[in-house]
Amino acid sequence: MRDIVLVLIVAALIPVALKRPAVGALMFAWMSIMNPHKLTYGFAHDFPFALLLAGVTMVGFVLSRDGRKPFPKSGLTAVYILMIVWMSITTLDAMGDPAWVRDRWSFVMKIHIMILITMMLIRGRQDIERLVWVVAGSVAFYGIKGGAFTLVTGGGSRVWGPPGGMIEENNALAVATVMMVPLIYYLRSVCTKRWLRIALAGSLLLMAFAILGSQSRGALLALLAMATLLGLKSRHPVRSTLGIAVLMVVAIAFMPDSWTTRMDTITTYTGDSSAMSRVYTWMTLWNLGLDRPFLGAGFGTDTLNVFKRYAPTEAPFDVFTGSVWVAHSIYFQALGEHGFVGLFLFLMLGFLTWRMSARLIRDTRKDPEYRDWVPLLMGMCQTSLIGYAAGAAFLTLMHLDVAYYIMAIVVVTHCTVREARNTKQAKPSPLAQAPSRQAADGVRLNPRAAGRS
Repeated sequence: MRDIVLVLIVAALIPVALKRPAVGALMFAWMSIMNPHKLTYGFAHDFPFALLLAGVTMVGFVLSRDGRKPFPKSGLTAVYILMIVWMSITTLDAMGDPAWVRDRWSFVMKIHIMILITMMLIRGRQDIERLVWVVAGSVAFYGIKGGAFTLVTGGGSRVWGPPGGMIEENNALAVATVMMVPLIYYLRSVCTKRWLRIALAGSLLLMAFAILGSQSRGALLALLAMATLLGLKSRHPVRSTLGIAVLMVVAIAFMPDSWTTRMDTITTYTGDSSAMSRVYTWMTLWNLGLDRPFLGAGFGTDTLNVFKRYAPTEAPFDVFTGSVWVAHSIYFQALGEHGFVGLFLFLMLGFLTWRMSARLIRDTRKDPEYRDWVPLLMGMCQTSLIGYAAGAAFLTLMHLDVAYYIMAIVVVTHCTVREARNTKQAKPSPLAQAPSRQAADGVRLNPRAAGRS
């Protein structure tokens, strides 16, 4: 039944996407983030819906004139394109298995190409908020489901994401959920329907329990960092901060002793094998970066080839010698895969996204056309970035599509404000034209003045 419903939904929206490619971009975001087909049990489970929707969106993008917007030129998008190009260059000299590297490059490029297309299709508050609903809702679905699971089980079992997706692992789902909490808060703040505001408030509560129920130590740190900034960036900082603090205390008090014991290992990481495997991997990737500072190892650093050449031989945790691990950090992942150049571009991408959102907050705070939504949305995007920067510091999530959709939301909001203001400035003002019309009428209607002249 699920298979049939999903296929009918996609089939009904494909003609709409061809006419309005922005709908196709939203559908692709939904399919690639939420992976609804992985929740089916029949023929739809392994069908390449994302690839189909990407093709439909591109066809609509090429054929549509009204739907396609100019490419958003800015320092941020320039760095983004440079990073995409640089990742392609490092692929040419990758140290991993060539076939696997090509597959990984293809997977990553599909994400970034669709992000770029989305930037040229989404404009205006309505479409931007639709994108926020799709991105946040796709993750929140599992956050709500996981929060309910945590409450029912008393927090004794871990919360996992959709099978086969980028947020399948408990840690990845937790960080993605942390990032979406600010966007759900934004939707609740601008929503006018009371029943929906109540539903979104309940969703935030369940998402908090899902984050804790993942038993991810990195997600706990991300949750604390995000919650602090969320209170400061909200419309009512004092009230929101107190409310968030009470919610955090109640949620943590609910969790069982096994959860508390696991979280306590944050301060005693030297005795935890999982934490020390990260240190071992980071030392390996640092050695790799020093030896190959420009190109790194390309996609996939968790190979015997990399660890045999660069793993520390005198590490204080010899039990890991000969082991192969993934990067366990977006920063060391960027360094190991794409060298110091790739790490610089990755960090610049985050910095420029933050700066663009900060400028939008400053420029629209007193503008009656935008002050009701742009400053709050940009503040929530900044809060999401903090959650990603803190939580993914311990996870291999450099290519998490949700993070790049946050950047896309900032870019298209900037384009919406800039293009609208440029249009207003380009239009001749009626007041500016009034003197010339009056002068012309004066010559025709005032014969005395004409005679004297």
